[in-house]
This record gives sequence, C-alpha cells and structure tokens, in this order.
Amino acid sequence: MCDTERIVDMKFDRKPIPVTDAVTKVMEYARFGGTEEVSINECENRILAEDITASHPIPPFHKSPYDGFALKAEDTKEAGSDNPVTFHVIEQVGAGHRASRPIESGEAVRIMTGAEIPEGADCVAMFEICQTQEENGKSYMTIKRQMEEGQNVIEKGSETSHGDVLVEKGTNINPGVKALLATFGYPTVKVGRRPVVGLFATGTELLDVDEKLQPGKIRNSNAYMIAAQIERAGGIVKYYGKLEDDFDTCYQAVTNAFAEVDMLITTGGVSVGDFDLMPEIYEKLEAQVLFNKIAMRPGSVTTVAEKDGKLLFGLSGNPSACYVGFELYTFPVIQRYSGVAKPYHRKIAAILGKDFPKPNPFTRFVRGYIHYEEGKVLVSPAGMDKSAVVTTLANTDALIMLPGGTRGFAAGNAVQAILLEDSTGQATFE
Repeated sequence: MCDTERIVDMKFDRKPIPVTDAVTKVMEYARFGGTEEVSINECENRILAEDITASHPIPPFHKSPYDGFALKAEDTKEAGSDNPVTFHVIEQVGAGHRASRPIESGEAVRIMTGAEIPEGADCVAMFEICQTQEENGKSYMTIKRQMEEGQNVIEKGSETSHGDVLVEKGTNINPGVKALLATFGYPTVKVGRRPVVGLFATGTELLDVDEKLQPGKIRNSNAYMIAAQIERAGGIVKYYGKLEDDFDTCYQAVTNAFAEVDMLITTGGVSVGDFDLMPEIYEKLEAQVLFNKIAMRPGSVTTVAEKDGKLLFGLSGNPSACYVGFELYTFPVIQRYSGVAKPYHRKIAAILGKDFPKPNPFTRFVRGYIHYEEGKVLVSPAGMDKSAVVTTLANTDALIMLPGGTRGFAAGNAVQAILLEDSTGQATFE
C-alpha cells in the first residue's frame, strides 16, 4: 500500500469506540511528571508530592481556652456559695508567655486565653465566676464553687499528636493546607511538577481577538478557552499560535512544538475534510493513533495519538465539542501528571431540570449547570445544545451525561452530572 492510500485509510476508516474505552486508552499513557520543591508562598493550588505530618503535638502544651485563673482543683473541694475559698494570685500570664514558677496549694495565676497552664495547676476558673481584690499590695481571688481536674484545660496533643499524617500526598494545596504547612514549620514543600501543554489552533478562517470580523472568518475562541481549561486543570500553557491550512508548514510547527512540551493540543483539523490535516501529520510523525472517532456527542471526531510516551490531543474545532473533549480526555492526563490522587472529574446523581427531547444514538454530554430545588440536586441544560455553540459555555459548571440509544429525556429523570468546578475528583472514570 502506498503512503497516499494509508493516509486515505486513516482519514476515512473511523470506527467509533465507547467513551469509557477512549478514556482507558488515553490513561494508559498518563504518567506522573515528577516532583519539585517550592516555597510556601508559591504552593497554592499545587499538588502535594509528600504526606504532611505533624512535627509536634497541637497544642504543644496544656493551654487555657478562656481568660481566668489557673489553680489546683483539689483546693476548691470545700468551696460553695456559703463557703468561699480565697487564692493568692502570684502573677499574670498572657498568651506566648509562661509562669515563672510552679504554683503551690492556695495559689492561682491570672491566665489569658491561649496561654500555657502553669506547672502544678490542673484547671481554669473562668474570670466571670471569680471575685478579685487587692490587700496589702497583694492580689487575691475568691471562688464559691468546686472545680474538676482538667476543667477548662485544652490538653497537649488533643488536636493532633506528633507524627500524625495531616494531609496525604496527591492533595491540592488550598488555604487550609497552607495553614498547616505554616503551623508545622514547612517553609518549602514537595509538589508534583506541572506539565507544559503546547497549544495550536488550526484554520485559515481564524481571526485574532483584536481583529475586526471579515466575511467567512471567525474569531479564535478555542485557543483562549483551552488555555483557561489547561490552567484550571493544573497545566502550564505554551501557546504556539494558529496553524495555516498548509501541510508542510503545519507538520514542521507541530514537530518543533512537540519536542518542547509534555503534551500537545491542536484544535480543529481532525475531521475528514480536504483541509483537515492532522491525521496526515500524525501519519508522518509515525505517531500511534489511539482512536479517531468516539461514540459521543459532541466531539465524536476527537483524536488522540501517542509518540515516544507523549500524547497529542486532536480536539474538534467546534467550541463546545472542543470543550467537552478536553474535560473528558485531557483533563485527567494533566491531573495525573501533576500527581493528583483522584484525577477524574467527580460524578454525582442528579435530577434533570428541563426536558431534553433530542434523540441520542451515542452518549451525549450536554453543557449544564447545577441548581437546587426543595433540597434536591438538579442539573439543567445551559442553553442551545449544538457542537458549534459557544454562548452556553459561560454558564456551564457541569456536563449532563445522557446514555445513547434513547429518544430523549424528560424533566425529573435521574441523570449523572460531571462536576467541572469541583476539586474533589474521583479515582476512576466510572
């Protein structure tokens, strides 16, 4: 068979595979990209590559939860409304300071919230239940109730013990995790390396965002959309610009870019038209095409190829199809590369909020949004459901996953929703 015949076969011999099979094929080549150490000031939204453990107990000492007086509970065993007990207040201790010596029987220390309980004391009487007085230059406190050992004392290690695993590797570093890093003395932290993701948009019909519309032309929305999706997924965008509809120019640009990045995305050019050049480029690159048609709508022409352990994602040129293809196939690869423990978008059971009467020969992913009514989770289409439509994406925070082989769905039907803005994730696609 000559080269031309192989190219023709590749472009037109498209047998759709199920979505789950496509995800599985892609993830067989997903890999962890290694680690790097970054400052606590630069780690937000990075993925932990090590467990964070407690370097000391919390709290590191017995401390007071209130302003009051630290004393020995045994000294109050005879106290009552008709039998007040008086203590000599030997000093005052604020947060960040310690008593100068252990207390003795009959003594108390005026203590502030968060301060360390003095040695010898085993309870704290809140300031509100005590009466204070000065006599002969000395301070005294009187109490008319009994106290229990350990009363109003936050015990050392009651929150966490030394060596406890606080956050497991694979977790996204959010503000709360940063607080733990600071609490336990992590000025730097080991994180997963972010992949560099190359991006091309194809098509001579594309205009830059600052260009005026021209007959037969459209503005290049896909590049900006995909760049934002890459960043949301945890990747670093390397945008190479637009590819013209010229094979030699495209091939050389893709070849050069592929050598510089961890994975490469092209939008458009993967269908079967005369100007859809990506299948021929994959052929000349000697890349292994994992699939070139998926039993899904939109984005059935989504194509993924592999070369030298790196992936090339050929996403549809239609905005909504391009968007969906990225979230299903590219997102989990970026997540896995960064070290995310649960790389797939989380799926939830929801109720369809509006009718969707369109027949579904293949699995359909409808752009939708989550809302709530009477304590129930609903998901409704965000607007017009066509692969070339871009306006519905602004209101999309979920994909409504509708199985194929149906004549449509009615409001109130149980469906699955894939959450796009949720960072919880899940370990498997199912």
